[in-house]
Amino acid sequence: MKILTRGFGQVSGLIAIYIEHAPPMQEYKELESVQALRLGEIEMITSASGNGWRKIFNVYAKILGQLGHTDHNFTNYKSWQDYRQQCLLQSHSQEALLFSVPNLHDSQYRYHVIAGRTYAKKLFRDHIFTNSLIWLDDEFAVDKTHNLVVCPFLDYRQLSNIKINKLCDILHSLN
Repeated sequence: MKILTRGFGQVSGLIAIYIEHAPPMQEYKELESVQALRLGEIEMITSASGNGWRKIFNVYAKILGQLGHTDHNFTNYKSWQDYRQQCLLQSHSQEALLFSVPNLHDSQYRYHVIAGRTYAKKLFRDHIFTNSLIWLDDEFAVDKTHNLVVCPFLDYRQLSNIKINKLCDILHSLN
């Protein structure tokens, strides 16, 4: 069975983060592919969809900033805020925010991150796509075979700066 990959950003690159739902906006209800965001589209989404989406985009940009991966173009920006505004999930980025089941066997991304333990457990229950996942604690799990990490949801309270550091340390260990 072919898995439909849908979300924002690039169809291949350094990292894909998976969350359960797309923004609750009409233009994303029928999303059937991965599409790059346009300049200013993040602001439009956060304005229409609320503070939760602002946090998702902010935390994603902070992860990329902390990751500091040499193969990622984040290094061309002065701060995570600049990156979020000028590049995050756009046509010249190297990441994706996906609202679909991870397809680890036809991978186009170096790293896969499932954001949210509850969502991850639902995915593992409904879609068996890995059998080598090891839980490190109550919030983080890793599958080194597929460069897959489960972490808390992209929210400041759940994925604090300390936990972003832990996530980035795990991702660096997968190299």
